[in-house]
Amino acid sequence: MVAVTSGLIPEGQKNHGNFLDAPKLESGITRFWLIRHALVEQNARAMLYGTMDVPLCPESLVAQQPMYNALARRLPSDALWFVSPLIRTRRTAQAIQNAGYGARGLTVEPDMVEQDLGEWQGLPHGDLPGKLQMPPHQFWPLSGNECPPGGESMMTVCSRVGAALSRLARDNASRDMVLVSHGGAIRAALAHALKITPDTALHFSIQNLSLTILECHDGAWRVVTVNELPGI
Repeated sequence: MVAVTSGLIPEGQKNHGNFLDAPKLESGITRFWLIRHALVEQNARAMLYGTMDVPLCPESLVAQQPMYNALARRLPSDALWFVSPLIRTRRTAQAIQNAGYGARGLTVEPDMVEQDLGEWQGLPHGDLPGKLQMPPHQFWPLSGNECPPGGESMMTVCSRVGAALSRLARDNASRDMVLVSHGGAIRAALAHALKITPDTALHFSIQNLSLTILECHDGAWRVVTVNELPGI
């Protein structure tokens, strides 16, 4: 038996899957650090905001400062940073960097945006059930196959997010990548990694500011952590 100490992996055994579970994450792996944006302001939370560009909650930005500090310490210092086109992800990324990580360039990745709810965006939550053609998901406003008028289904979200992750993994092999994104998109990333249906992926809890880590090993996906709450 070969001893593994301090998270170091013995030479010649780096490709053995079991050694990926050492205490310290192995370097040189294509790894995604997915973070859901911070809590949005109260009026936005009362409606289906989807891809609407709603602001963050100013009170939570102050109250959750310890979580930003913890994320700044947790994330790899040499990572590439990506955000969705929506300002709430950019503001969240900037808050993490300002909490001690340091300024880094932010690349916009359009395919990591939230589910587009089309004509249903802006509706109060209570108005949605009467418009659905299928029973809603227990943990999401609509089922994985329901497509809002002028919008997209969660099935479509899973397809675009999966394609984006595969492209980013190919273009940035062996790099750490921080993606500040959305609850629906991160669930879609898990659906891609685990090869599960959208409705199954919607059972995952993805809280604001939570961290989900995925790895890509020559096209094989590995889930390291899901919904890790920084500093808690």
